[in-house]
Amino acid sequence: MVDMVKQGKKNRANGASFELRTRKDLEVDGWIVDKWSNNLELDLDFGGFKIHPAKRKWSGPGRPMAIGTGFPDFVAFRGISYDDGEELKSSLYEAIGVECKCNGKLDKIEREKCRWYLDSGTFGKILIAEKTKVKNKIVILYHDFEERYG
Repeated sequence: MVDMVKQGKKNRANGASFELRTRKDLEVDGWIVDKWSNNLELDLDFGGFKIHPAKRKWSGPGRPMAIGTGFPDFVAFRGISYDDGEELKSSLYEAIGVECKCNGKLDKIEREKCRWYLDSGTFGKILIAEKTKVKNKIVILYHDFEERYG
């Protein structure tokens, strides 16, 4: 029989470890990574989604409240270099959202949020980080949201 409390703790620890691994992998590739602390909420008066600060989650007595539980997990920036004919300039930035999923799959609400972020221009691209094992070593695969879900 499976102890659900132990399984939940194990899943949360694995998810947090995978997020940290993903963050370090993106930083090695030259991205500036930060935790995205906003979330989308369906606002019927507004006629769609509305960005607001993510609510803090209560972890239990004697534990600090979890901060940064927004969707997607990370926002990443990288400078784009362009040549104006005289010198190389780098004043433009590419901003992407990164969602970490051990199984690589988003549910229906998360897919709707991703579509809204892309349609509104908040992010130029959203990547889904998937945890895979190759020869007993953890490898991170990145999937573009639009390519996977259209």
